[in-house]
Amino acid sequence: MARLEAVVFDIGNVLIEWNPERFYDRVVGEPRRRAFFKAVAIHAMNERVDLGAVWEDEVSALAREHPDWAEEINHWHGRWIEMASPEIPRSVRLLRALRAKGVPVFALSNFGRETFAEALRHYPFLSEFDRAFVSGHLRQAKPEPAIYETLERESGVAPGALLFTDDRPENIEAAAARGWHTHLFEGPDAFADRLVAEGLLTAGEAA
Repeated sequence: MARLEAVVFDIGNVLIEWNPERFYDRVVGEPRRRAFFKAVAIHAMNERVDLGAVWEDEVSALAREHPDWAEEINHWHGRWIEMASPEIPRSVRLLRALRAKGVPVFALSNFGRETFAEALRHYPFLSEFDRAFVSGHLRQAKPEPAIYETLERESGVAPGALLFTDDRPENIEAAAARGWHTHLFEGPDAFADRLVAEGLLTAGEAA
């Protein structure tokens, strides 16, 4: 079996929490949030941003389309960082421990161009990857095969030498289909155990 050479991190719900529902429940209350998400295709808009559409333009257009929900929609731009928070401290420590060991570390994330830049301003550790493969820049998104192939080609690491963690099963399955080693992320403790089991970190380094 090929020796693992590099670790690939998803970002949302792996390194930083991503929970728009929690934000809206806090700001407008759960009943109005449920009505909002039912009436407005907010996640479809976000997927367009993740594929490279201009964040502010997409939010503004959707707010014009749904004037009764304009305030809630505009939060997706003005208060977006509150939805993408807080960081997950142990995951960040694992990222840094791998780098300190000389293990190449990549990001593979569905993220808009401008939203990723906004996240970088708040979370400087996002600049510490050997390379971040971001859907908005590539105009490719998980779980489509093309973005995985781009990482393989441009990193120069063979599929069987990659370990990928992501919180979404469909993204994990797409990577596994290409021969990547995978870990469904359900919390940093189990991922730390996996890194130790694979010999990438010692227990002390993964603490």
